[in-house]
Amino acid sequence: MGDNKHRCGWCIGDTLYETYHDKEWGVPVYDDNTLFEFLILETFQAGLSWITVLRKRENFRKAFDNFDYKKIATYNEIKIESLLQDAGIIRNKLKIRATISNALAFIDIQKEFGSFSDYIWKFTEGKPIKNAFKNYKDAPANTPLSDMISKDLKKRGFKFVGTTVIYAHMQATGMVNDHEINCFRYHEV
Repeated sequence: MGDNKHRCGWCIGDTLYETYHDKEWGVPVYDDNTLFEFLILETFQAGLSWITVLRKRENFRKAFDNFDYKKIATYNEIKIESLLQDAGIIRNKLKIRATISNALAFIDIQKEFGSFSDYIWKFTEGKPIKNAFKNYKDAPANTPLSDMISKDLKKRGFKFVGTTVIYAHMQATGMVNDHEINCFRYHEV
């Protein structure tokens, strides 16, 4: 971005990636709508690169009613077919169907815990875990904690929430701070 700030190595060289890194990645999120958006985007990322999903994010927002989980929970076969025809998103039938079932499971968690935020953040006692990696490549793809969360979500009916997807969700939503220690965002988040 030409501002001489040191950033995590994974985002260097792509303006969209750098902006996402600087403004969103690793910032603690306690809002259910945003947590749902990231969860769905992460499930669509499974097997793909994050930049692929990030480039289609606005298309996903339009296609999935701005990630309104209450609306998504009511999607029918006609809506599923229209999503499968939408070239602006990742057209994976299993992931589209999983989005609907995940919306239903999300609502069930809200009923049980008051909010999804209360549920997910209880795993870290409401505070981010601050790691200390010199190089982003040293960050794990999953941890015993992401294993536990993944297992619990699956038990509650979520799909495409393997431990690697959940760890990526934890990084994106600030449950863990995996910014490189010399990144300007490390101490900011």
